[in-house]
Amino acid sequence: MTAETSIEIRPVVNGMSHTSIVKPRVTVAEYLRDYLGLTGTKTSCEVEVCGVCSVIVDGLPVSGCAALAADLDGKTVTTVEGLATGDTLSHLQQAFIETFATQCGFCTPGFLVMGTALLAANPQPSRDDVMEYLEGNICRCTGYRPIIEAVLLAAERMAAPQ
Repeated sequence: MTAETSIEIRPVVNGMSHTSIVKPRVTVAEYLRDYLGLTGTKTSCEVEVCGVCSVIVDGLPVSGCAALAADLDGKTVTTVEGLATGDTLSHLQQAFIETFATQCGFCTPGFLVMGTALLAANPQPSRDDVMEYLEGNICRCTGYRPIIEAVLLAAERMAAPQ
């Protein structure tokens, strides 16, 4: 039996550069949680079905439970912890609070990340657009109406003149 090789990676996570040595089989979710202490990214199904582990890598949503940390080398990653600016919540985070889009909160980071990715790609989504984009995320507590309302409210606020 041979020793497993380790890999050096240098991602930028939530605006901060990191250099880490990881095993080839470490997932993005494990890396974020266990190496960087960013516990907002959760794991549940571990087979890309529930959306709980969603993060944004180079502008695109990725399932952190199935993607490998080794593939983050040289990439930019945004987690739920990176959505706020200092103490100021993002429009979507604030809308989640106002529409009561959380109950237990376990799925919330994944929905926030996916909603953020949607609004970056489509700043004025229709209700159908939101429903389709978030169909890979599962919530067992709230139903989906308040989550959809939160994304639409955030889009409306982002489009309003400042």
